[in-house]
Amino acid sequence: MQMNQAYAQYNNNKVLTATPAELTLMLYEGAIKFCNIAILGIEQNDIQKAHNNIVKAENIIQEFQITLNRKYPVSEDFDRVYTYLLRRLREANVKKDKDILEEVLVHLREMRDTWKEVMRLANSK
Repeated sequence: MQMNQAYAQYNNNKVLTATPAELTLMLYEGAIKFCNIAILGIEQNDIQKAHNNIVKAENIIQEFQITLNRKYPVSEDFDRVYTYLLRRLREANVKKDKDILEEVLVHLREMRDTWKEVMRLANSK
């Protein structure tokens, strides 16, 4: 129990001290983690576990969509991608389809990796 509290405190501090770029990366990592747990839930026939984790991934994608800075033209492209991912996550949830979740994971990993590269380039200036 003590170890769990220490880990929770560490994670809390990690979030509180993170830059906006690091928080975005953490959110991508979280969405990926929740999709992976949902796949595990489907494989274990644990429908509630699958549902709960798909909803968590959806919440992260919705947060990305809500916080888009609309003054940049590229935000429209991101909005379309997020809309597509949300539609696929909802479909995966209804059907409990791990293939759809695997597809979503491909997109999320590409977006995460692109974000990491943006962070790396920004830090090298």
